[in-house]
Amino acid sequence: MGRAATATINFDALRHNYRLAKKASNGSKAIAIVKANAYGHGAVMVARALSNEADAFGVACIEEAIELREAGIKNPILLLEGFFTADELQIISELNLWTALHSLDQIKTLSEHNLPRPINVWLKMDTGMHRLGIAPGDYHAAYESLKKLPQVNNVVLMTHFSSADEIDSSETDLQVSTFKRASCNISAEISLANSAGTLGHPITHGDWQRPGIMLYGATPFDHTHEWADQLQPVMTLSSKVIAIHNLEKGQAIGYSKTFVCDKPIRVGTVAMGYADGYPRHAKAGTPVYVNGQATTILGRVSMDMMAVDLTNISDADIGAEVELWGNQVPASDVATHSDTIAYTLFTGITSRVHKVYKF
Repeated sequence: MGRAATATINFDALRHNYRLAKKASNGSKAIAIVKANAYGHGAVMVARALSNEADAFGVACIEEAIELREAGIKNPILLLEGFFTADELQIISELNLWTALHSLDQIKTLSEHNLPRPINVWLKMDTGMHRLGIAPGDYHAAYESLKKLPQVNNVVLMTHFSSADEIDSSETDLQVSTFKRASCNISAEISLANSAGTLGHPITHGDWQRPGIMLYGATPFDHTHEWADQLQPVMTLSSKVIAIHNLEKGQAIGYSKTFVCDKPIRVGTVAMGYADGYPRHAKAGTPVYVNGQATTILGRVSMDMMAVDLTNISDADIGAEVELWGNQVPASDVATHSDTIAYTLFTGITSRVHKVYKF
């Protein structure tokens, strides 16, 4: 009933991808990253689907952690950006959350507050990303300071990679070397690998990995890869054809007439646009599937609708099923045609798209 724009979330595929992360890393513990509403898939629903096997969950901020706790999620939850204001520390302790610490100021703030119970801390080192993290030269002293605090229960060492999706780049090896030099005299668990590290850099596996985009079935690489090729898409974005037009050579389609027919074309209008989260900058030729057959979009994507080529799909009529990405159209292919990445596609899905969960 109603508009057909739908995101179908397959939890069997989600669990497959989580297990693949564990397999690819020879059993390293895995924090399932569910920040940004589980990359647009629905954080609470995703966490519930993984709650029986996830070693922990990772979120960006305390609001996301509270949402999971209020939904009954009891697994450990790591705040990947740490706390932003001192009043969060009380909540972190009360809800038994884990928190990253990425600055000396955060350590000082923690030392000045009494907590109901000590917390687990993930001490982040800046090994070259230059976004968040303790400088390598200050890292050992920061660790020693934390170990002396009664507010701290356990410390895990962590960093984040800037270029792990570039398999041939030496940057990840350089970051690992920096991390090892700065932490060589510290006996603690370590967490280095993001999705690209888990799949493509065995040297990064460590004690804890942090799979994110791979959980949702999108490869972090721009080429085939032994492990990434085993991922299964979790989200299928679909809609239906709502109108059909037969156009002649020379007629244009859509706003600004960016596409002009070079031959007679049968055009289908699909209930899907950038207000649903489909990228406006997707180029003509971006792949879609209609009734299980490959075709492409035509013209410029508008707010609520888009056009697709039905010329060679004889059984396509009003109501025909259209897959925008999913099992037949990899989200990474749509991203490539849109000069973006799958992360932005998933997180851009808006609230008016119906979500259907397959358990």
